[in-house]
Amino acid sequence: MNFKELDWKPLALVPLLALIALPLVGSGSTWLTLTVAGLAMGMIVFIIASGLTLVFGLMDVLNFGHGVFIALGAFVATSVLGAMSDWTQSAELWRNLVAVFPAMLIAMAVSGALGLAFERYIVRPVYGQHLKQILITMGGMIIGEELIKVIWGPQQIPLPLPEGMRGAWLWGDAAIERYRVVAVVVGLLVFGVLAYTLNRTKIGLLIRAGVQDREMVESLGYRIRRLFVGVFVVGSALAGLGGVMWGLYQQNVVPQMGAQVNVLIFIVIIIGGLGSTGGALIGALLVGLMANYTGFLLPKLALFSNIALMVAVLLWRPQGVYPVTNR
Repeated sequence: MNFKELDWKPLALVPLLALIALPLVGSGSTWLTLTVAGLAMGMIVFIIASGLTLVFGLMDVLNFGHGVFIALGAFVATSVLGAMSDWTQSAELWRNLVAVFPAMLIAMAVSGALGLAFERYIVRPVYGQHLKQILITMGGMIIGEELIKVIWGPQQIPLPLPEGMRGAWLWGDAAIERYRVVAVVVGLLVFGVLAYTLNRTKIGLLIRAGVQDREMVESLGYRIRRLFVGVFVVGSALAGLGGVMWGLYQQNVVPQMGAQVNVLIFIVIIIGGLGSTGGALIGALLVGLMANYTGFLLPKLALFSNIALMVAVLLWRPQGVYPVTNR
């Protein structure tokens, strides 16, 4: 994307929201703690939502079963981290990362494999039929949740943070939790890889061209169907990664955890603009900050705050902050 043509107005929304919250919160240290926590939550939500915004925006698939990949990734991580307890119980951060990163990779691989089967047997028969997509993918998610219960049981399973990621760094009177910093770093890495792939590589060019004119790209000898299946698998793998991050954020996992965050994910991709990776990042950061600020200032309105945020953004830009159609 040409930076000279980039619309900078949506980028100002995140610092603007933070500045509006500063006098309302009052305490600078409390505001800083809430802001870092909100950014970390936003990054985790972005990782989860990035896979769905690819599938939703680029493939025109309403995958309401996205939550099953989130839950599967989290449960796979509980098994992997449980087998590496010697590493997770160490107070050294690098030993914790040696355990967490393989857990992330395995969770992504398992979720991606499930995504391949999900696309082949559930989504492919209903391409172009949105109502049937909603019904059949929700059914697929219910089946997936029941299979998770068969393998891991229906009970809540603890997913404690590794020892080195617990606690916080003190910056004046503000407490910055270590895991939230890790979440921000992982989220930025995911965004960087996605943005580079979609905007600077041949694969990204083919994906975007296939969305605009599939027949023309296929006439040049490229198999867009296989490319789009790859997009679905990558989206599922990112959901698995997000499930690991969300499970560590909550420090427990349940089979229904994917369904519980589905509404939040759709709010993010609607705010961002369907198919927009940059828009999804901005939407996720706004949602994370709004949830933390309102949870502190007006707890009773916290659940409604993100819907109000979405309505406000859509009144300003009905197609989201960065609609793909405008690129």
